Amino acid sequence: IQEGIDAASFGDMVLVNAGTYSERIVLKKGVVVRSSGADAKGKLGLKRAELTIIDGGKENGSGAGVEMAEGATLDGFTVRNVGVYDDESWKKHFATQGEEQSYEHIGEPGVAGISSVGVTCTIRNNIVHHVGYSGIGILGVKNKKCEPLVEKNVCYRNMGGGIGSMKGSKATIRNNICFENFYAGIGHDAASPKVLGNICYGNVRAGIGISEGASPEVRGNKCYRNRRAGIGVRTGNDTQPLIEDNDCYENDMAGIGARENASPTIRKNRCYRNKLAGIGSRTGATPRIVGNECYENEKAGIGQMSGTQTVLIGNFLHHNKTSGIGFASGKNGKSRVEKNRIVDNAKVAVGINPGWKVELIDNELSRKGGLPPIVMVFAGSEATFKDNVIRCGGVAGIRVAGTVNAVNNRFEGT
Repeated sequence: IQEGIDAASFGDMVLVNAGTYSERIVLKKGVVVRSSGADAKGKLGLKRAELTIIDGGKENGSGAGVEMAEGATLDGFTVRNVGVYDDESWKKHFATQGEEQSYEHIGEPGVAGISSVGVTCTIRNNIVHHVGYSGIGILGVKNKKCEPLVEKNVCYRNMGGGIGSMKGSKATIRNNICFENFYAGIGHDAASPKVLGNICYGNVRAGIGISEGASPEVRGNKCYRNRRAGIGVRTGNDTQPLIEDNDCYENDMAGIGARENASPTIRKNRCYRNKLAGIGSRTGATPRIVGNECYENEKAGIGQMSGTQTVLIGNFLHHNKTSGIGFASGKNGKSRVEKNRIVDNAKVAVGINPGWKVELIDNELSRKGGLPPIVMVFAGSEATFKDNVIRCGGVAGIRVAGTVNAVNNRFEGT
């Protein structure tokens, strides 16, 4: 393949017949490298991609499996065996939900299956697997435009992320499938791409991971059955992604999680049947959580832990197995809860534990039956209730052990 690329000029296409090519290749500016054949569907991706294989030789080679160039296109290849895939390590960390993994920035040096460094290019219809680092690595370079289009690829069983966007890159990452990768399905470090319509499942960490000052737009993705959160946000108040219109379900932790002072906007998502909260916040996070639907989660619809400051507006929280909104015991927690519908959760609509100051305005809080109160305000917490409708058949609308100021609320007993 490399001989064909070397012979090509800007605007040419190098058309590659099906087969296994034991080499690593470097693309040339403005050249298209495409596997031959129609776009018939195969088992994982396109059939032509499954039949046209670039094998990096594991440790017997240097550089990325494919190094992209400005204006170049890679279309329809399987890229595999670049570096060493460690199956024993993968199985160990999958079993422990990544809790024993070393904390490494996704932007640390490594050799990707397909590498885009400081260029704007197109990476399309490829299958990348069993790579010793990220499947597709996108790295910004200072004073260079880095806006690649990464679409319709399948990335799995790589020892980094499926796709990693790093260091100021502004890629468009859309309609990819990323599963069973060692870190996140799609990971971000100090980058702000558009992440649209991807499917991320079964990854050792989050389906989509966002950290280190990254502020991507994350829309229309499906993140499910990941070992940690569906979408996880962390590390610093300059980490400010927009997370909108995603489906996050059946993950082993939260559907969407914010931690370590991150400040995301979480809007109009659907989070359901996760093993912890639908949306969870902890360790100093300051999320704005607006217009989401959270239901049938094992814990709260929206759960907050110590030290967070949250704004919850217009969410619909129903049929969760503990509370609609839960505030866990801690220190220095603050929240404004406004215009939410919190309906038919198994225990309380809202539980406010010690260490919280919560303002609840114009919410609907209700449950058809059950013994617990609709709202429980524990000793050591403070809550203000104004203009809420509280409808229930439990022992009380609001049960007070802490400090409460309640003004102009409507209590409808059943």
